[in-house]
Amino acid sequence: QELRPKSLDIKQEELGDMVEKEMASTSEAIEDAVRRIEEMMSQARNETSGVKLEVNERILNSCTDLMKAIRLLVLTSTNLQKEIVESGRGAATTQEFYAKNSRWTEGLISASKAVGWGATQLVEAADRVVLHTGKYEELIVCSHEIAASTAQLVAASKVKAEKSSRNLIRLQECSRNVNEMAANVVASTKSGQEQIEEKDTMDFSGMSLIKLKKEEMETQVKVLELEKRLEGERVRLGELRKQHYALAGTYDAAEDGEVKPSPAPRRGILKKPPLAQKP
Repeated sequence: QELRPKSLDIKQEELGDMVEKEMASTSEAIEDAVRRIEEMMSQARNETSGVKLEVNERILNSCTDLMKAIRLLVLTSTNLQKEIVESGRGAATTQEFYAKNSRWTEGLISASKAVGWGATQLVEAADRVVLHTGKYEELIVCSHEIAASTAQLVAASKVKAEKSSRNLIRLQECSRNVNEMAANVVASTKSGQEQIEEKDTMDFSGMSLIKLKKEEMETQVKVLELEKRLEGERVRLGELRKQHYALAGTYDAAEDGEVKPSPAPRRGILKKPPLAQKP
């Protein structure tokens, strides 16, 4: 008990309540996201037109489809969770089952939070894109995060579920649907970004020869700057991931009450050691 992280110091009776509250909170966050997207759609139709309206509608429609897929995923996950508890608790109460399987319960809570948070972040990113105050890349990153958190929720549910469970099969189908809808958001975002940028930046009519040459040189400078910045950000991302994995490994070791050795880095094919020389 002394080795358990302080963040996990929760009373047994509170743990089961947290699961129900978190699942309800996630469902509420998704419902709110759907409403906000509908409001954004109405606002976009009133304030934009032409190519921008077409792009906004396509992006928001794909976000709506993704939210609907997530809503079905959470509903199916809730049904599977109830099935797991009913089949596994025996004579124990629901609260006792959650307390007995505390690590699994905490994983389920964490996964549910991740799904709800991802949905909220996606809507906020979409809102900024429609208002032209955000970046298209934010939507793409949020879509990837939702796909990752969905996989986390399915994995957490799958641990305790029966392989033949219909709810588990439905949950896996919902997960594939969420991934497909997230990919649609990415595709619509990229195509919309290309349309807007092409319309805004590729009109060179009316420029003089000197002006064109100046623009060309400035663009070459920007390309070099962006390439250098991209390389730096890739290095930064790699270091962040290393630290993330290191912290996650330490956290798991602390939960188990023992320190697990970190895996040795992968190396290339080792050379065969030289044979000993005969005297």
